[in-house]
Amino acid sequence: MIEALSQCLDALSLPADWVGIRAVKESINHRSMRDQMPQRNSRALDWGAMVEVIAQGQSGYAATNVLSPEGLRQAAEAAYQQAIAASHRGLYSVSPALRPAITGRYQSAQQKPFDALSPADINDVLARICQQLQVSDQITQTNATAIASETETWFVSSSGAEIYQQFFLVETHFGVTAQDAGIVQQRSDNGSLARCYQGGWEVFLGADLWQRVDRVAQQAIELLSAADCPDVTTTLVLAPDQMMLQIHESVGHPLELDRILGDERNYAGGSFVSSEDFGDLAYGSPLMNVTFDPTVAGELASYSFDDTGAPATREYLIRAGILERGLGSLESQMRLGVPGVACARASTWNRPAVDRMANINLEPGDYTFEDLIGNIEHGVYMQANRSWSIDDQRYKFQFGCEYAQLIEQGQLTKTLRNPNYRATTPQFWQSLMAVGDRSTWQVYGTPFCGKGEPNQAIRVGHGAPVCAFEAVEIFGGAS
Repeated sequence: MIEALSQCLDALSLPADWVGIRAVKESINHRSMRDQMPQRNSRALDWGAMVEVIAQGQSGYAATNVLSPEGLRQAAEAAYQQAIAASHRGLYSVSPALRPAITGRYQSAQQKPFDALSPADINDVLARICQQLQVSDQITQTNATAIASETETWFVSSSGAEIYQQFFLVETHFGVTAQDAGIVQQRSDNGSLARCYQGGWEVFLGADLWQRVDRVAQQAIELLSAADCPDVTTTLVLAPDQMMLQIHESVGHPLELDRILGDERNYAGGSFVSSEDFGDLAYGSPLMNVTFDPTVAGELASYSFDDTGAPATREYLIRAGILERGLGSLESQMRLGVPGVACARASTWNRPAVDRMANINLEPGDYTFEDLIGNIEHGVYMQANRSWSIDDQRYKFQFGCEYAQLIEQGQLTKTLRNPNYRATTPQFWQSLMAVGDRSTWQVYGTPFCGKGEPNQAIRVGHGAPVCAFEAVEIFGGAS
């Protein structure tokens, strides 16, 4: 494919400063069960290319699913005409220097290939999960989902870039709804589709799968008779599956440079962060260390190159609480005059790359789980996101969780239902008082991060340890 695209590129006769072709092929197998009954058994294949042209200081784009030399030539001509039209109204000048001449490849590790299990095998596992979740008549619904995707991308450019990347992705979920005497509770496997990774079926059929199934079912029943979470300002401890949402909404999105520039204000919103904050803003307590890390094996958004060909490396976004770097492409870095990372990403072949978070991780600290809980006189420990609300500047937020436990005198005691908490982003992260060690660090992901016009839903990953925050406003009731 690289050779064929390069030949098409060489055959173009456009008076452009730079031309790039990014072809994407994605196959998705989606299987889901509800109450042991199949709900979805689908297979989809999507294949096409995006052509970007830089001419007279502007970029133009055109996508096509006709991957013949003539189809790509027509797309390149359309992209060129867009660039010329934009040159009369450009807000800033785009240089071919922003498109490096990089060559390389990347491939997800995979221990158990997708063809090792037949569709019937996967459906049998999903049906068994639903069956094992049905531990009581109080369980009114069970569900299980497994999605396997293979994505290949080829990128060539007139500056000499030649990049191939292949991603194997597994996204899974299971959960239950429990009901008794007018009380309804839901419990899932670390939140909705939170267990999303690169790899093969080994990431789904792990040694702890059936233990997790039993825990989800038993905790759902447990929540029916639990007390409501109290309304109190106290120490909040978050499990890694809720830290995923916390990092995503209050660190990832506000650090996207196109939000800070105002490009996303019409749809996804802006940010409370300004360009002057980089290198100076105390985003959180000195215990807060956040990295952009596309190198973590198995994390959902690991890669070697972004979708403009920029090489991706691990970088600190926040170090010892101080904001250092944003999430922005080479264009956004140039426009804003701040350092960024290789995160120009597109959801598929018919979307242009925009500033997107990828793997955003909170680095581990020094506390074991037992020591972290043992040092807390009073608090609430929350797990698995259930609901979220955050303003369009990513400043004020309110999040709810599926499951909570009271912390009393350094011990986890009674179960609490309907736990929620609220704060502002700087206040919350500056209250970070304890960070779990590597033994508490876990990785999760989501396939549904939405942004851009037209909309792009993209996959991101988040790793984090257990964390404790002091003096947080916690409240109960269904959120």
